[in-house]
Amino acid sequence: MASTEIARQAGEGARAVPLSGHVGFDSMPDQLVNKSVNHGFCFNILCVVEGDPTQHNQPGVTLKSNTYELQESNVRLKLTVVNTVGFGDQINKEDSYKPIVEFIDAQFEAYLQEELKIKRTLHNYHDSRIHACLYFIAPTGHSLKSLDLVTMKKLDSKVNIIPIIAKSDAVSKSELAKFKIKITSELVSNGVQIYQFPTDDESVAEINSTMNSHLPFAVVGSTEEVKMGNKMVKARQYPWGTVQVENENHCDFVKLREMLIRVNMEDLREQTHARHYELYRRCKLEEMGFKDTDPDSKPFSLQETYEAKRNEFMGELQKKEEEMRQMFVQRVKEKEAELKEAEKELHEKFDRLKKLHQDEKKKLEEKKKSLDDELNMFKQKRLRQSYC
Repeated sequence: MASTEIARQAGEGARAVPLSGHVGFDSMPDQLVNKSVNHGFCFNILCVVEGDPTQHNQPGVTLKSNTYELQESNVRLKLTVVNTVGFGDQINKEDSYKPIVEFIDAQFEAYLQEELKIKRTLHNYHDSRIHACLYFIAPTGHSLKSLDLVTMKKLDSKVNIIPIIAKSDAVSKSELAKFKIKITSELVSNGVQIYQFPTDDESVAEINSTMNSHLPFAVVGSTEEVKMGNKMVKARQYPWGTVQVENENHCDFVKLREMLIRVNMEDLREQTHARHYELYRRCKLEEMGFKDTDPDSKPFSLQETYEAKRNEFMGELQKKEEEMRQMFVQRVKEKEAELKEAEKELHEKFDRLKKLHQDEKKKLEEKKKSLDDELNMFKQKRLRQSYC
């Protein structure tokens, strides 16, 4: 490679440059690996399960997270598992998906707010965005529930969905094969986009293509260990036999683990960032008024966007100030009119009381005059009687 002519497309005008010796930038992959290993990795899984009934006082679906610090060789992984508690346990199941969507959006929003900070710390930021959604389907053997279809349709633009048939030992192998075909057909007919293992990388194209044909995975879970030969294995025991969790002849648990962790973890992380988060980010920034081009399709810089948004904000602020001023003036006028009306009523009341007082005074004076006349007449009468 040292003496090979190397060309790199770096834009218009790039040209091929022959190297006369070893330069050393072929070590960049090793540098990236070392840096990533030192920093560690995170992987977040959302498990949507229509589980056991919860308490009746629980109003709806709640999401609970558990984070685990794992290390394998010199690689550290921070694994977060989010469970949906109470999913499908309500009488009205129409809105069961909403808390899940809100949770996923909340993680996107937290990352976006960190990106928008002036002083960002993304290198130390704990990325809580959901990288994979394991959607567990009840082993009915018939068809998907309407709740499953509605929920997955609401989630497929926000997260990488991997459908899984839970407790697959509840149905026979022949029924399971038919159930898988039925589920795939219903997902396609209802326009639900599930995660497809990538086949563009030659190193994993063959295995991923094979595993895509196995979707949805049928798994069996167990925390109990059973002795099989000389080793202990996780399994479920029945009167008719034992189902081993990690036996590929019994279920697809190993396939799921290999595809999820060993082969496609980085693709799931990349798809989350480049597809789902990018869609959320773009919609949010557009809502905030940010755009890349002006009405004439010319580039629109961030400064121009800021100035346009600032002018729009100042215009709205002035408009609101004018509306408030007009409202204040109107209220003052209404108050003045109310005061004038009250003053008028007071004057009218005063005039009525004054007239009433004058009438009463006149009556009293007339009555006094009448009494004075009667008194004078009485005195004159007594005087005449005394002379007689």
